[in-house]
Amino acid sequence: MATISLFIGGIRPLPESGRPTGMYKQPASGPLQLGHEGFVGDQQADRRVHGGPDKAVHLFPAAHYAKLAARFQDAAPQLVVGSIGENISTPDLDESVVRLGDIWRLGTARLQLCQPRNPCWKIDERYGCDGIAQFIAEQRLTGWYWRVLTPGTVNLDDELLLEQSDPTAYTLAEAMLCWQEHRPPLADLEKLAASPGIADNWREKIVKRLDWLRQHANEAPPAVKTFHTKPEQP
Repeated sequence: MATISLFIGGIRPLPESGRPTGMYKQPASGPLQLGHEGFVGDQQADRRVHGGPDKAVHLFPAAHYAKLAARFQDAAPQLVVGSIGENISTPDLDESVVRLGDIWRLGTARLQLCQPRNPCWKIDERYGCDGIAQFIAEQRLTGWYWRVLTPGTVNLDDELLLEQSDPTAYTLAEAMLCWQEHRPPLADLEKLAASPGIADNWREKIVKRLDWLRQHANEAPPAVKTFHTKPEQP
């Protein structure tokens, strides 16, 4: 069981580049309808990397804000719960205690944990502080995305209730560590790719990496991309 705070928001321009973002969310003021694409009333600016069925809802653990504030003191006053674009915040969960494929009930909806969030350069601009997105990726303070298995209604006082979990599945922390390892054991990557409930796009990347590692056993593998850097053009 985990207590939660809920956030939704529209699209706004970033303060420096003016590029659109859905990161500026506000606390929900009443019951929310949750569908397969996320909460009604919530928006994502760049649908290439945000939103969609396997990124319908984002949870960011509340405890991470203190870690970010300690590392980026100039941005500390802005590093408050709800500010990084999450839909759900909780003080009760983090990446070390949830597992890939976990199914949770929230209100009358059912959610499945399917992948970590890849942080984006827009986080740095949102807080006016370089390096936050990279730090989040390197320290694996990403939070995670849920897919919505059963749409429903979520009230402000609802709690997350664990409905189904495979004790042999990777925790999200273990999964990210395996994915980021320079040359992880192939059996570990195979287990990760076979994880029930894992997002299709992440599974495809894992399978491609497995194929490359098998074919280039004596070569240094390319680094795994763990965060989105700022593109040259809008």
